[in-house]
Amino acid sequence: MTKQSAYIGAIIGGLTGSIMLATFENVSALWNSIESGEWGFLIHGKTIVGGLLGGLIGVELAKKRMGHHESTGDDMAIPLAAGLIIGRIGCFLAGMEDRTYGIETKLWLGFDFGDGVRRHPTQLYEILFLILLIIFLLFLRKHKPWEGFAFQLFMTCYLSYRWAVEWIKPIPKPYLEMSAIQWACIAGILYYSILLAKKRKKHKIGGIGHA
Repeated sequence: MTKQSAYIGAIIGGLTGSIMLATFENVSALWNSIESGEWGFLIHGKTIVGGLLGGLIGVELAKKRMGHHESTGDDMAIPLAAGLIIGRIGCFLAGMEDRTYGIETKLWLGFDFGDGVRRHPTQLYEILFLILLIIFLLFLRKHKPWEGFAFQLFMTCYLSYRWAVEWIKPIPKPYLEMSAIQWACIAGILYYSILLAKKRKKHKIGGIGHA
């Protein structure tokens, strides 16, 4: 399988997953769009978590179609993290319009995005988290136990972070007290937990894993 096939699968899957999860995240906005006949919500509504998980599914489907079983993810881990940092800088500068800020806080690190309320600057939290993750991923370049480990770790760590930080965001949580993004994160974490356990077992007995 060529890298082009993987990239195409990632792009198509990422776009589809991003829009689908955004739709489930804000069902009321979807119904308003349907009632008003304006479908712009489906175009503009996107989520990073949906994009990552959709991209993963797209790549895996492309690999399965081509009969490819080798890792294709490690080279994308650090660029993805860097891209997320750039995106979150934009989210922070967008202020209230972006709706990625946190709930009100009395802590010293609270930030006023323009409405007179000091809120958790969750965009800055994510930037700091991603910087630390990149540093660790750079260390892993020469110390990873198997091919694909860096990407698997990146996804597990990022999804875990996003599940946690969603609790301090003023977003609806209609699905058993959690948001659609949080449930998607749980699904991704379970997938990678099982995958990492299998790879670790294979690595111990001298097997070669794939991502």
